[in-house]
Amino acid sequence: MKRRGIGAALGVLAMLSGCGGGSNENGGGTIVDVPAATPTPTPTPASCSLRSRQDWAAGQLQEWYLFGETLPAFLDPSPYASVDSYIDALTATARAQGRDRYFTYLTSIAEENAYYQSGSSAGFGFRLIYDTQARRVFVAETFEGTPALSAGVDRGAEIVAVGTSTADLRAVSDIMATSGAQGVVDALGPSTTGTARVLRVADGAGTRTVTLTKTDYSLTPVSTRYGARILDDGGRKVGYVNLRTFINTADPALREAFLGFRNAGVTEIIVDLRYNGGGLVAIGELLGDLMGANRFASDIFSYTTFRPQKSSENEVRNFMAQPQSVAPTRVAFIGTGGTASASELVINAFIPYLRANAALIGTNTYGKPVGQIAIDRTACDDRLRIVAFAVENAARNASYFNGLAGSMDATCRAPDDLTRPLGDPQEASIRQALDFLAGRSCTPIATGQAARALTAAAERELLSPLRPDVTQRETPGAF
Repeated sequence: MKRRGIGAALGVLAMLSGCGGGSNENGGGTIVDVPAATPTPTPTPASCSLRSRQDWAAGQLQEWYLFGETLPAFLDPSPYASVDSYIDALTATARAQGRDRYFTYLTSIAEENAYYQSGSSAGFGFRLIYDTQARRVFVAETFEGTPALSAGVDRGAEIVAVGTSTADLRAVSDIMATSGAQGVVDALGPSTTGTARVLRVADGAGTRTVTLTKTDYSLTPVSTRYGARILDDGGRKVGYVNLRTFINTADPALREAFLGFRNAGVTEIIVDLRYNGGGLVAIGELLGDLMGANRFASDIFSYTTFRPQKSSENEVRNFMAQPQSVAPTRVAFIGTGGTASASELVINAFIPYLRANAALIGTNTYGKPVGQIAIDRTACDDRLRIVAFAVENAARNASYFNGLAGSMDATCRAPDDLTRPLGDPQEASIRQALDFLAGRSCTPIATGQAARALTAAAERELLSPLRPDVTQRETPGAF
């Protein structure tokens, strides 16, 4: 989750973001407003030495870090070859406690602004998921206006081999056998415009070889193909919305979707967040408001709580019904281990109000009840994302570091069915969501030891680099 503020030279921002996918445990972000911090002198390029940047990062952590008691009183930065490695060392205790799973990190101001404003990034334009045991990689979804979709590479296709040319194609199974999932990430090349790869792809049309070149594209947060629709379940109208990421351009698309639901008299909704790693808190609040036509202005959507020394920054956010808002009687949230941060914020917000009329469908979520502020050092293009606040629902629940399944009154286990398109009422998770809304029984999502056993045996995880860029943090599995 990320929260935005106007912070003079510091450019303070805050966010609730995602996990980076898979088991790499790299955090992302979502944005919400925080008051401006006291400005510091604008740095000059000469001040961007490694030691200067490390010292600056340590100082900001000492001031803002939510788990300040876990920081070392002093840690010599000299042995660390980068700012990132130094930050990791400073936050190691909270990370060992499972409270900061690489959610605190350094990123680029320019790169992050481009993503949150329009979803701009460079890539092939698909999201990949891998089967750990079988050593296979599949396309979970493909984005509109991208090289991958133009080449007909869509959900359910298997990436069989990767190379820089047909002469050096290497089987994905061999890559994973020797280098694991990160080997596939490396084989796909850097996230830079012009990077080309030859892929052998297998899908319903057979096996073929395609050449894809990474280009700049703007991510459509609500797909124009399946992002919003009204499903007919035996004569019952059910609203379906699939949100890929919480960025600014989701605002008009979400409003349009819910206006359609409202006009159709829809009162049961499926919110598909299965791959959504987070993003801007403001968009999360909007999504909540669009399902808040029957909420009072005094009803609390969330509490934002900083460390005791920064309690003056704490906020309470109430529901604010919008002209397009609906009043749902039942909501099914589809989630997976890639569902994080701002996605969890929205789901958590409805638990006190809908109770057993809100369900988590699929598998347990990632578990990120904290958000980041962002402090900018513009001369160095450095944006430091610091875990600085917890997000709680009206019942003050912010205790879901192990995922939201244990906090929900109702859950239903379901697979992510790659054989069917997203938005298809026969896709397994959507079918289970429809069954929940209709009052039909299901198998609950396991929690605790049982959940850990299922996770250990899980076949598929979103593919993510060890050090994801902003797009891969907020859109886990994106390449």
